[in-house]
Amino acid sequence: MKDSAIARDGLVLLGCGKMGSAMLAGWLARGLPPASVWVVDPFPSDWLKDQGVHLNVDLPKTPAVVLVAVKPQMMVEVLPSLRAMGNGNTLFVSVAAGTTIDFFEQTLGAKTPIVRAMPNTPAAISRGITAIAGNDSAGDIGLVAAETLLSAVGEVVRLDSEDQIDAVTGVSGSGPAYVFHMIETLAAGGVAQGLSPELAMRLAKATVAGAGALAMEAKESPEQLRINVTSPNGTTQAALEVLMNADHGFPALLPRAVKAATDRSKELARG
Repeated sequence: MKDSAIARDGLVLLGCGKMGSAMLAGWLARGLPPASVWVVDPFPSDWLKDQGVHLNVDLPKTPAVVLVAVKPQMMVEVLPSLRAMGNGNTLFVSVAAGTTIDFFEQTLGAKTPIVRAMPNTPAAISRGITAIAGNDSAGDIGLVAAETLLSAVGEVVRLDSEDQIDAVTGVSGSGPAYVFHMIETLAAGGVAQGLSPELAMRLAKATVAGAGALAMEAKESPEQLRINVTSPNGTTQAALEVLMNADHGFPALLPRAVKAATDRSKELARG
């Protein structure tokens, strides 16, 4: 990032909570000069104060990028103050859930380059995945710039349209919580069968983490990996007969969960 337009013209980060901090740490580790970063955050952490960035001071008039990481309910208050940067070359990248590109265009100007992004919480350890969609003013150049920024915290995928953001929210945005709950309940099952809570939780965490890593690295599909570990009439098959039940197992529950999160995302976007 040292020779990029971002390093030359500056990057403004609005909000530096967990997600903003994870992204900033990734950028700095990749060589973005701290002097090229302006951060606006009303409650800066001690870590942020030590990074050498411009903190809560006057912003550059035409930064290369403004990355919006404030909570959605703060958007109405914060965004209008940046109207002077709209309709120009400054790219706005938003990771705020439920805030549409249309909202940004109405607030900043219809010709403002805007990319909307949906990351997830594993970004905190640079293992996230972020889906992005941009408006016509952002174009391919804006999407490439957003990919460069957001790849600091994991994978980045492009969507065909902004309409897909709600479904992404249901799968990967909210998905980590589904997995965390699976760890909780898997450990509880071990306790019910006589394991100590500490051992059961350790086994559950390591199993989910290892299986996820294997799914990412293996050439086989998750379906084939499941088949590989399922011996006929064995222990895994006995468990899968419960989990794969069409009426009460994962095939019934997870699509309903994804739909519920997707529907709620649409409701939030409508205000």
